[in-house]
Amino acid sequence: MRMIERWFPCAEVSEASASGWGSGKSEKALFTWFAARPLAQARAAVITSLLPWPEDVAEQRRLQDLVRRSLLGRDAAHDELLAELGKHYPQGARVLDPFSGRAIIPLEAARMGARAEGIDYSPVAAIAGRLLADYPLRDWSGEPDLPMDGYAQNPLDDRLTQDVAEVLNEVGNRYEAAMRQYYPTRGTSQPWGYVWALTMPCQECDRRFPLIGSLVLRHPSAKRSDPGQSFRLVVDRAAGTFRAEIHDGPPTDRPTRVVPEGKSKYDAAGKSAICPFCEHGHSKDLQTRLAKLGLMRDAQLLAADFDDAVGKRFRPLTDEEIAAAAAAVDALAGQPDFGPGLSAVPEEPIPPANTWTVQPLVYGAKTYGDLCNARQTLGFVELARAINDLAVEMRDAGVSSDYATALAGYATAVMIRKFRRATRGVSLMAHKTGTVQTTDLFRHEGSITFSFDYFEAGLGDGPGTWRSLCKDTLVILRNQASRSVGRSAHIAWGTATALPYRDGVLDAVVTDPPYDSMIEYLDASDLFFVWMKRALLSSAPELQMVGDLTGVQDKALEAIVRKAGGNAPGEHRNRAHYDASITKAFREAARAVSADGVVSIVFGHGDPDVWHRFLASVAAAGLVLTGSWPARTEANTSGGSANILTTLTMSCRPAPVGRPNGRAHLIESEVRREVQSRIPLWDAAGLAPTDQLMASAGPAMEAVGRYAQVLDHLGDPVDPSHYLIVARKAVVDATSVPIENLPLDTFDARTRFALGWARLYRRAPAAKSEARWQALAADLTLEELKGVLHEADKAVRLVTSKEWKGAIGPTSSVIDVAMAMAKAWPGGLDEVAQVLASAKRDEDDAYLWATLGYLSSLLPEADPDAVAWTSLVRARRGIASVARGVVSAQREADQDKDRQRTLFDIDMAEETS
Repeated sequence: MRMIERWFPCAEVSEASASGWGSGKSEKALFTWFAARPLAQARAAVITSLLPWPEDVAEQRRLQDLVRRSLLGRDAAHDELLAELGKHYPQGARVLDPFSGRAIIPLEAARMGARAEGIDYSPVAAIAGRLLADYPLRDWSGEPDLPMDGYAQNPLDDRLTQDVAEVLNEVGNRYEAAMRQYYPTRGTSQPWGYVWALTMPCQECDRRFPLIGSLVLRHPSAKRSDPGQSFRLVVDRAAGTFRAEIHDGPPTDRPTRVVPEGKSKYDAAGKSAICPFCEHGHSKDLQTRLAKLGLMRDAQLLAADFDDAVGKRFRPLTDEEIAAAAAAVDALAGQPDFGPGLSAVPEEPIPPANTWTVQPLVYGAKTYGDLCNARQTLGFVELARAINDLAVEMRDAGVSSDYATALAGYATAVMIRKFRRATRGVSLMAHKTGTVQTTDLFRHEGSITFSFDYFEAGLGDGPGTWRSLCKDTLVILRNQASRSVGRSAHIAWGTATALPYRDGVLDAVVTDPPYDSMIEYLDASDLFFVWMKRALLSSAPELQMVGDLTGVQDKALEAIVRKAGGNAPGEHRNRAHYDASITKAFREAARAVSADGVVSIVFGHGDPDVWHRFLASVAAAGLVLTGSWPARTEANTSGGSANILTTLTMSCRPAPVGRPNGRAHLIESEVRREVQSRIPLWDAAGLAPTDQLMASAGPAMEAVGRYAQVLDHLGDPVDPSHYLIVARKAVVDATSVPIENLPLDTFDARTRFALGWARLYRRAPAAKSEARWQALAADLTLEELKGVLHEADKAVRLVTSKEWKGAIGPTSSVIDVAMAMAKAWPGGLDEVAQVLASAKRDEDDAYLWATLGYLSSLLPEADPDAVAWTSLVRARRGIASVARGVVSAQREADQDKDRQRTLFDIDMAEETS
């Protein structure tokens, strides 16, 4: 048995993943990719998947202590770990990640001396993985000097970092020499960059005007005595021209793209475009249609310099700068091809149904060469050409093919990272503090953004410039070089659905597969791929052959669900494809792992249905879960569409042959026993109740996995995912406490849910996915929970009485009566008593007063509802007395109405007679 099947350092992984070395931010920054495990989670998953779980309790504690200490720093307890793993794997453990991405998991396995291997279906990811987990762990000391003027080896730096610095500097020199005439200096300095906007023809007066969403360039800063900067458009109606005029302070005019009056800025209709010449308005749909027709044009508006006092200072363009930008258009048109069939400007088409991931497609972009303006595109052509030429020169000078490929790869990684601050998807970002930055092209995780007004980085020293990006790369490489040694990982392009291994040769498979429809990896990275083909033309010629017929990455076997376009003609990446692909990949992992090995899977998603399908794939692959461990690893990420904070690290084993069938009612009891037997272990490990709910999946599926199938009383098979809910109920039952001696399960279902939720989260927000899980465990629908939970900022929390809406009657649940009482409390005892009377409840209703007291004890003292409920409990007798009076008065009023109605009936009868 492996350690991960009985124990995992959940608390330590959660803490280390939040920041510092354990987040892996340094490693992730080496190459732009869209998802990766925190370093701490990757390390813990690898170690616990390899170490045994001995029977001796003292030995268990010794190994647990070793693992915990290994999570205290980037290479903590490294030598001890190597020695421990060496005892169990004298030849080195063999570990595979078949969905390796940028290879965080193989990196940590390699650092621990394992024969680490990674496979990814994206050739972009495969190259990124080599840059992180392969090349930095090799010995390059035998390579000859690089063919550059003034080159000399520096004994104070490691060989790889030193040579990458030389290559990046040389590429920068060539790039700047080629582009200097298109980015003229002003005095002795290079501008940081330029503000641009797309222009459109007014449909009323036919004059072109720029689409600008904000006129703020730099917000004021009292700290620096800086009034800030803004600009206005000055138009010449007679000539039909415009120019940007800069002024100090906040804007004095409105931008040309504005939110229509009475509309929210989040309205789907978007901003209207107002012509500054004639004031004619253009809807968002019309703007989009004109963009698709190719009627938009780039217009350079302003330049940005550095200023010692305020940081970034904006100024008007010079005539030379205007002419230089125009000259870049002609220069780009004259660029020679990289080779046969490989144009200078990428002509590879953006797939037509790709509007979710490549948003410029909506605005008229047709190819990946359409995403930048002419000068930006020319710059990337020159960068790619410099990288490729330099790789050829290095090989001609005797540098090995592998080393030349590695050095060219790091230069290409910088070029790829430059895209994050390039294209028409990057705009100016003026912070309220007075600082100025640019947005990230991938600010929506794996989606390429678009903006009508955007910022272009120049040759100066600022965000998005070549020199600034090079500094970051060298810092990361030096960081890697300072780490403890290991053996380099082998990272390959391939598919997890057809592993190139014999049966039973791997000691462990540790992987982090795609999360359903979270990210469309290949579509998002095609922008990188088309440029990498050019920069690595001589270093990685295989890139010319791994794409589809249109020149982008092949997607036939990509295991994802398309968010949008999934139903487009010919699109195969749907749920059925994903489920089949994941099942096949897990089946291959089960085949390739040794008889005593484990398949460890990291997975996280907010939708219970996705979890049900995922676990069905695990079972269909012939695997059974043997452990499940939660960690909060996503708190510092954008989280994706599923809004997750917690991921599970799960261990699996190939299902034993000859399993019997099980009976549903017996398996349900077995699952409950199995889950509840683990709770003391989880408590000892410091798992909070919310984490224990997540962890319960492991023992539940382990119990179910002992059987070939589970049959109900009619002999029909039961969906194994049903037992996820059983497991959660077992945790709730085992960890729930009586409320004033009233068992929780004796409260009504709606109140029981509210009290359980308040115990777990108090008033704090939680992921919507957790609400869905908890509702399933409570046998309630989300519709039935309206008025208990409140949606806020992509999350849910316990509703406040001020937000609660509803009518109170005799059938109202206790939680609704409690909310209504808190809402009525500011109005005095009479209003509260009216609520009690309407609900037909009194001072003897133990469930009501227990609920009020329990909720007030959970919430912060200053919480208005906690104050109200505490006061209500104290005034219980008085409220009850007033309520009795209200009921008595109502009864008398009802009796008067009955008497009046009787008299009326008599009068009517007499008149009739």
